[in-house]
Amino acid sequence: MIAEISLPETELLAPAGCFPSLQAGIASGADAVYFGLAQLNMRARARRSFGLEDLPEIMNRCRVGGVKACLTLNTLLYDHDLKLVYKLLEVAAENKVDAVIASDMACIMRARELGLEVHLSTQLSVSNFESFKFYTQFCDRIVLARELTLKMIRKLYEQVVAADLRGPSGRPAEIEAFAHGALCVAVSGRCGMSLHTDNASANRGACVQNCRKEYDVVDKETGKKLTIDNNFVMSPNDISTIEFLDQLLQSGIKVLKIEGRGRSPEYVHTVISSYRKAIDAVHAGTYSAEFVAVLLDDLKSVYNRGLSEGYYLGRDQGWSASYGSKASKQKVQIGRVSHFYNKLNVAEITSSGKVAVGDEFVIIGETTGVVEGEVGEIHLEDGKVESVKPKDVFSIRVPKKVRKNDKVYLMVPAAS
Repeated sequence: MIAEISLPETELLAPAGCFPSLQAGIASGADAVYFGLAQLNMRARARRSFGLEDLPEIMNRCRVGGVKACLTLNTLLYDHDLKLVYKLLEVAAENKVDAVIASDMACIMRARELGLEVHLSTQLSVSNFESFKFYTQFCDRIVLARELTLKMIRKLYEQVVAADLRGPSGRPAEIEAFAHGALCVAVSGRCGMSLHTDNASANRGACVQNCRKEYDVVDKETGKKLTIDNNFVMSPNDISTIEFLDQLLQSGIKVLKIEGRGRSPEYVHTVISSYRKAIDAVHAGTYSAEFVAVLLDDLKSVYNRGLSEGYYLGRDQGWSASYGSKASKQKVQIGRVSHFYNKLNVAEITSSGKVAVGDEFVIIGETTGVVEGEVGEIHLEDGKVESVKPKDVFSIRVPKKVRKNDKVYLMVPAAS
């Protein structure tokens, strides 16, 4: 066990790849969000991605929600990228972005010139005190290499405190680490496989994730084919630290980063909600195995490739064993909101599927974010019913405000 330290306030950093995810992160208890702007971030090819024109609205929502906003600019940069990088940084400064997550020195130095706070990306694989010390002349926070164990992190933290290392802001240098989400087999995510096979560089945000697939090995002399069964040897399980979060915080980590800018809004909602509850429980002294078991079930309900402890506890990493998600639930769209009655907290829904009392629903919208609940009473125009069919227009009570054209889903057991 790691000897206890006096825990500082923990920051929970949420991924945001679209406005519903951004809203979900804010509403679910994040202290800060991080996002990319179309190009030059490690999720540039994600189906959920913001453009430069979205930045004013992103910042407005963050200010209203009381959370910090971090712009991710952490890809490999070529000479021809620098004009765009400098433009993005200038716009970020104009919009008073709270920090830039970067890994290239050209980006870092220009951000500093513009007065932007810099957080050093995990792409630089900082894994020892001397490197940490060197980079604090440029940045206030460092996202450590993913390969470190908790004991290594705690030792580094103790050295940082003893040296009273401070960043350019004058604040004590902060340690950030990934608490949940996808893990690459590559060193801190720096992989060349996608570039080699598809001319799509993972280090430029264009990864095609071909490491996540199943492969056959062929003997060229005999033509004999061998399938590497039950082990996707390049596709690790996702990281999950919820079961040892108290130890994670005791290692000296200040900021818990949740991976998932390419994942769905309900993923962001569930994961951020779970870690918010767990962080608060650690600080309140109510964190326990029984408490965590409930949160773990929630985490397993959304997208995951199987969950493991990553490298933090110094044990073998798990492998995904099959392609795609291991989520226990999946969402099925069954309609859209056609009206919302504010005084009653009632949503009118035009159905495209069957819905019954007791069904679990999720409503997702650009401004709404994520609203979830269980179907209670169902009302049609002529009275209360137990279920509805496609094309029915029905009403249900919802826990929070939703909006016209928000999509309505049922959460159902995932197909095996």
